[in-house]
Amino acid sequence: MVGHRPTTASPAPDLAAPPPPPRRPGKPPRTPRRRGWFFGTMGMLAKALIIIGVAGGLTGAAAAYALYRSAAAELPDYRWLADYQAPQMSRIYAGDSRLMAELAQERRVFVPIEAIPRMVQQAFVSAEDQRFWSHHGVDPIGIARTVLTNLEQLGSGRRMAGASTITQQVAKNMLVGNDRTVMRKVREAILALRIEQAMPKARILEIYLNEIFLGQQAYGVAAAAQNYFNKSLDELTIAEAAFLAALPKAPNNYNPQRYPEAARARRDWVIERMAEDGAMPAADAARARAEPLIPRPTRRPDVVAVGQYFTEEVRRELVARFGADQTTMGGLVVRTSLDPRLQAEAEQALRNGLLAYDRRRGGWRGPVTRISANATEWLPALQALSRPPGAPPEWRLAVALEVRDREARLAWLERPDARTAAQPRTGTLSLADVAGWARPVRDGRIGGTPRRMQEVLAPGDVVLVETLPGTPAQGRTPARPERLALRQMPEAEGAVVALDPNTGRVLAMVGGWSFERSWFNRASQAQRQPGSSFKPYVYLAALEQGVPPNQLLLDAPVELATPQGVWRPGNYGGGAPQGWVTMRSALERSLNLVTVRLAQQVGMPAVAEVAARFGVIPNMPPVLAMSLGAGETTVLRQAAGYASFVNGGRQVAPTLIDSVQDRQGRLVWRTDARECQGCDSGPAGPPPALTENRRQVTDPVSAFQMTSMLQGVVQRGTGARAGAGLNRPVAGKTGTTDDYKDNWFVGFTPDLVVAVWVGFDEPRSLGNNETGGSNAAPIFRDVVAAALGDSPALPFRAPPGVALVRTQLPNGQTIFEAFKPGTENSARPPSDPLAEDAPATAAAGLDSSLGGLY
Repeated sequence: MVGHRPTTASPAPDLAAPPPPPRRPGKPPRTPRRRGWFFGTMGMLAKALIIIGVAGGLTGAAAAYALYRSAAAELPDYRWLADYQAPQMSRIYAGDSRLMAELAQERRVFVPIEAIPRMVQQAFVSAEDQRFWSHHGVDPIGIARTVLTNLEQLGSGRRMAGASTITQQVAKNMLVGNDRTVMRKVREAILALRIEQAMPKARILEIYLNEIFLGQQAYGVAAAAQNYFNKSLDELTIAEAAFLAALPKAPNNYNPQRYPEAARARRDWVIERMAEDGAMPAADAARARAEPLIPRPTRRPDVVAVGQYFTEEVRRELVARFGADQTTMGGLVVRTSLDPRLQAEAEQALRNGLLAYDRRRGGWRGPVTRISANATEWLPALQALSRPPGAPPEWRLAVALEVRDREARLAWLERPDARTAAQPRTGTLSLADVAGWARPVRDGRIGGTPRRMQEVLAPGDVVLVETLPGTPAQGRTPARPERLALRQMPEAEGAVVALDPNTGRVLAMVGGWSFERSWFNRASQAQRQPGSSFKPYVYLAALEQGVPPNQLLLDAPVELATPQGVWRPGNYGGGAPQGWVTMRSALERSLNLVTVRLAQQVGMPAVAEVAARFGVIPNMPPVLAMSLGAGETTVLRQAAGYASFVNGGRQVAPTLIDSVQDRQGRLVWRTDARECQGCDSGPAGPPPALTENRRQVTDPVSAFQMTSMLQGVVQRGTGARAGAGLNRPVAGKTGTTDDYKDNWFVGFTPDLVVAVWVGFDEPRSLGNNETGGSNAAPIFRDVVAAALGDSPALPFRAPPGVALVRTQLPNGQTIFEAFKPGTENSARPPSDPLAEDAPATAAAGLDSSLGGLY
């Protein structure tokens, strides 16, 4: 068939084939190669492998991309790190620039990268990320090296090492958290790459060095340098910088006080890494390794030890003004008005006054606790006891080992310093030293003077004692050896405020016996009745209406009908009425009956308006009982109110904070709102001048008249103990409320105002005849004496327009009385507004239970 190719037939088996070539002797016959089959098989395998590889690669790439997309979708925004400011503790400073307190959730000091020494930077780079300056966020070489190291240590039980760069650690600490998962590592790596593109290396290192936790509550290198070595960063040696760089891996495991060998070994490893990186010569590295690792954990040696109530008041004001977060993490620099020396003297004066009252009225309320007095048991039992909160540091807990009729042998533990074990000591307590005050209290009643020591102590009683030094012999007075004095904390409380009347700056504030015992600030938070310390506002209302200080007023019984019954106020002590007395004499002697009549004469609305103007009682009900101090106010408000008397009638807003700066040193708040003209004119300009912009709450002449009358209270009246021995002009007023529940003295010199209150937190009587003149006035005197020292005595400054007229007092003494022009001869017996025919409605709203305020 045309076009058909015939099929070739297979050769017949019997056909002769060509003879094979001759073989060489000794060689086996060669098997014929099947070249086409071998290469075909291998080609097919290669193609299969390629197909599998490509498919696997595509699958892996797809999986990796899916993992990337999943991780990237959950990534937080990292761009805010460019403007990130690390949380930084705020610091409060006293008026003399000494540190008072640090407010922080984390102990951290932020330092810009320019202020961190290069050696410190290099120490951390060598220890944590040697290729930090060259990689782009992730270090492949470091990862490979870490993988090999972990494979070598597989099965050894050691924790697997990480390969995180400094950038990755920033991402972990700031953005992704610390959970140990693969997804977290992926997110960390992606963020590290992006962070490196968004900000320079120096900024990344700055964040790291200020954020890293380095143990002992220290965050950042600056805080760690202070914690471990009590040094600033620029004072660190190479070895100390290397030790800090050894801490990020495990701060607790390299604590030099607990694990000194491990800490030193890790430090030396960092030094070797620094030498490898060329950060220092080999000789310097050898010297650094030879340097002993000696931590010096003493911190903040200049912290003011007093003023806890003041500091807490400042903290509350900062939180109210800036918020809690900014206060504790904003790095604020707060400068206050506190005078540490005066604060210490005020605290001591209040303690002395409360102890004096407690010894006079409190009696002996018994031991702190009881333990065994057995010779082998008392020592561990006493060691296990904690010092009662509020006990002064010089007081010790002591146990009575033996009690005789005239004395007792006590033992206590003395610890010279924190590193020395407590050593037992014994001493003798004499009955003569306790008999004068330690009258036992049983069922709330104070017993008689103890005649035997057994009435005060029993073996096993644990009490507070103070060691008093011995006294050498002087003339006929024999020497007295060291002795013990029995102590107890008083139940009565008190408060003191001292401020500058010209600026309102609070120089000292004591809110109670001890901040450790109670945080409640009785100077600013306790609302108490001011008693007769309120009377100056009543008399000022009369002065403002033109009533002269020598105006005659009637001291006679008063009976007023009220909804609660007949109100019969009386003078202190129930003394007989004095008849007609001058307004000055009535204030000096704190006559209640005269004050009630004067308040009715000028009108209680006028008195309430004066109290509001001075900020003492902003919304006082205009009822007559308020004229005797039945309202409520605080010690701080009373101090500010009296300050307006001495500063010429200007309003005083008490302030504790002078200025607040942010972490960059910019002024963000200042309390002094006066304008300074010429303060920025430079040395060639005119002298600066402050513009007074405080409100005038009373006219200067009336303020000076009140100052003169209050000076008479101290010279001739109820406040005589306030000025005893000061030998300088002092003015003020006592205050004692109904049933002797509150004792006050508020007074001033030309440049200082001090307000003092004494009483119980739960109002109850301090005891019969316990007055402001006997309890509060001596405390005032001690504070003023400490504040003024041996400074020259200054007179009260008389304002322009006042008429000073020589006047003779009823006792024959001659003084210069202050008058407003034209009122020198205006004094006359007035009509009595509270005579029998006076309207009964004048006393509406009086509470009969408020009678007898002094």
